Amino acid sequence: MPDLPKATLWDMDGTLVDTEPYWMNAEHELVGEFGGVWNDDLAHLLVGNPLLVSAQVIRDNSPVTLAPEQIVDRLLESVIRQMREHIPWRPGAAELLNEAVAQGIPNALVTMSYASFAQVLVEELPEGTFSAIVTGDAVTHGKPHPEPYLKAVEALGVDPIDCLAVEDSPTGARSAVDSGARTVAVPHIVAVPDEVGAAKVDTLAGQSLESLWRIAQT
Repeated sequence: MPDLPKATLWDMDGTLVDTEPYWMNAEHELVGEFGGVWNDDLAHLLVGNPLLVSAQVIRDNSPVTLAPEQIVDRLLESVIRQMREHIPWRPGAAELLNEAVAQGIPNALVTMSYASFAQVLVEELPEGTFSAIVTGDAVTHGKPHPEPYLKAVEALGVDPIDCLAVEDSPTGARSAVDSGARTVAVPHIVAVPDEVGAAKVDTLAGQSLESLWRIAQT
């Protein structure tokens, strides 16, 4: 029997699905509506952050005068619309989710996106693909705090050290590492520094849960 994790814990944006361009489109549209210009450097600052933190960054660096909660609502509306048109899977991600289900390993979705957005992905997958879902509007402390991952392992009834977490951003990887989960980062939009403490792979394509688990333990 191969050595496998007792659960897999998945970030969503940038890890399972390539939605970061959707968020960036939404940011450009919103800032442009208020007569400002949004650039990629500012957009990259938002990757992996709690949405209210990102909203405050937008307020602080643009003419947008909406309250942070209103900014989040506007961004979510745009990204949900884009997501319903097309789910942009990251290479290898759907296959690994399916492998976990086939092996009887529970999956948890651990995202700073809100439930309304996460549900778009959940509804496109077979029922039971995720045994636990932790969203940004269900935690007191968002990533990089470990609370989101700690809530996920508590819901699954497993020890974090027996779990494989997969992330794409330094913020998310820090959250997972600090929870005690064995963490593999698949850097996408922004680099994940070595000091975060996560193992790294270039892509999930061609990986198996066994190979990722082995990498996570090195």
